[in-house]
Amino acid sequence: MLFDGLLPDDFIIPSVLKACTGLLDLGIGRRVHRLALVTGFALDSFVQSSLVHMYVKFGRMWEARKVFDDMEQRNVVSWSAMISGYARLGYVEEAKELFDEMRSSGVEPNAASWNGLIVGFNHKGLFLESMVVFRDMHLEGFKPDGTSFSSVLAATGDLEDLEIGIQVHGLVIKQGLGLDNCVVSALIDMYGKCRLASEMMKVFDEMVQKDLCSCNALVSGLSRNGHVDDALQVFRQFKAQGMELNVVSWTSVIACCTQHGKDIEALELFREMQIAGVVPNSVTIPCLLPACANVAALMQGKAAHCFSLRRGISCDVYVGSALIDMYAKCGRIEDAKCCFDKMPTRNLVCWNAIVGGYAMQGKAKEAIELFDLMQKKGQKPDFISFTCVLSACSQNGLVKEGQAYFRSMTQEHQIEVRMEHYACMVTLLSRAGLLDEAYALINGIPFEPDACVWGALLSSCRVYGNVSLGEISAQQLFKLEPTNAGNYVLLSNIYATKGMWNEVDRVRDAMKRLGLKKNPGCSWIEIKNKVHTLLAGDKSHPQMAQVVEVLDKLSFEMKKSGYHPDTKFVLQDVDEQEKENILCGHSEKLAVVLGLLNTPPGTPLRVIKNLRICGDCHAMIKFISSFEKREIFVRDTNRFHHFKEGSCSCGDYW
Repeated sequence: MLFDGLLPDDFIIPSVLKACTGLLDLGIGRRVHRLALVTGFALDSFVQSSLVHMYVKFGRMWEARKVFDDMEQRNVVSWSAMISGYARLGYVEEAKELFDEMRSSGVEPNAASWNGLIVGFNHKGLFLESMVVFRDMHLEGFKPDGTSFSSVLAATGDLEDLEIGIQVHGLVIKQGLGLDNCVVSALIDMYGKCRLASEMMKVFDEMVQKDLCSCNALVSGLSRNGHVDDALQVFRQFKAQGMELNVVSWTSVIACCTQHGKDIEALELFREMQIAGVVPNSVTIPCLLPACANVAALMQGKAAHCFSLRRGISCDVYVGSALIDMYAKCGRIEDAKCCFDKMPTRNLVCWNAIVGGYAMQGKAKEAIELFDLMQKKGQKPDFISFTCVLSACSQNGLVKEGQAYFRSMTQEHQIEVRMEHYACMVTLLSRAGLLDEAYALINGIPFEPDACVWGALLSSCRVYGNVSLGEISAQQLFKLEPTNAGNYVLLSNIYATKGMWNEVDRVRDAMKRLGLKKNPGCSWIEIKNKVHTLLAGDKSHPQMAQVVEVLDKLSFEMKKSGYHPDTKFVLQDVDEQEKENILCGHSEKLAVVLGLLNTPPGTPLRVIKNLRICGDCHAMIKFISSFEKREIFVRDTNRFHHFKEGSCSCGDYW
């Protein structure tokens, strides 16, 4: 139109400004503004109102305010746009002052004006202010609409204020908005956040016409309340009923599985999502990658990485942080560092992910260097950063360095010491054999120590065979975690290493009385894009006969080379041959041999175990790495072990 020599008028300019807002192109919007100034239409009330809306949408409040102040005729729409803009950016006082100024000028607020404040404050996370405005709106006789209710219910849920939530629900019913699907979805979400799953289900069941938003809210609510099986069942029902599930639906259920230990199900759902033709987004990928990391599904993690590259979302800080974490937990710390280095912008989450990754690998020097570099780059560490660096020190026995960082938290960074920091310090001291110092530190904690702290001491008592401190730690853990069988097993193991079989029987009798069972050792290995699960002593795997045969051959070769099974790691009162048989059934050995059988020679193997690797398995895998000329990565509950050419990255300190 401009090329044809025609100038726009006061009808066309507002339309073009709206298009600029839709395209998120502020630059062109400003050029249109200048054109309006040149042509004289910048004084037109419709054009001015459109300019205000555009600048507000872009969050450029000072530019919006300049146009707004030049307006001779300000209607309720312009006032409401400005009020909403200030509220969305968290300018509470400015928004309230403008609201009062609007009334003083003789312009009465309408529902949009009130909603601008309610929605704006809620959008910025100012939930209490949002609720206060809703209350004032109601007290002044204004009738809230669906937008008002949806926003205030969201704020109520985020504050977990059930009492107010119930009152708002009552008002919804009184005003006849119980059939508004947006409001009902907000009610489901509110009850879910307030941990009232029964009411959430009741609201959903009473819906006349269930829509996608309410279904998504229900799945999310069930997940939040730990009802993961119910969430999966509901999701499957919606899918079977032919409901058009969107990316939010799939992402919610994938996140649900990942957060509650159903990693294999999360990976399967992601495949189903792609088959269904639903395109994952920058929220889906960070929800999926922890599942890949948890079961060492490196190939599937790589596939997700490739997808994020194709979609242009790999530079997103949340996607990037999740990729760093995934590669680190799969033993590919170099790839994790590569992802970190390629990120155009890095937030604290990214820094913590890479420092934590090196700490997990036992690479304390690199973790400390990155921790220092982070501060040189102007990024202040938080409590998670210190957890990572203290963990790195504990993995390598750097007692003095760990103590220095621990002191610096409060003295230099004014960061309050939390329970996890004390747990790291107890681990650091006790692993180094300083059990009495660790116990003294626990006694000096200004709040009640939790199970992580006492568990760290008990684990080291098991390593050093300290019966007295082990008993003290165990008694505390029995009070804190009466149903955790692992604590009883650790105490039993301490007694067993000392040959105190009567005490072993006493602990095991106590477990039987309480109905507690030891968690079986479990390991995972990814072979040809499939994750295999192996349990200690389990013979159900279809290749188990071959695994046992190869394991026997390897054991024979090891004995020829002078190695003999370390039967002290079998804490049962049985003969030596039976102890050797038990050692052969440990899940990490089974997983490694399964990998040998199903991958080409020289292929690295990656195994994850749910318990700490035992000394005999550690020695055997070192031998296998040399004999089979393989790199083997094993991640247990404490750290990563990188076996290569007969040695381990942990330096036998774990």
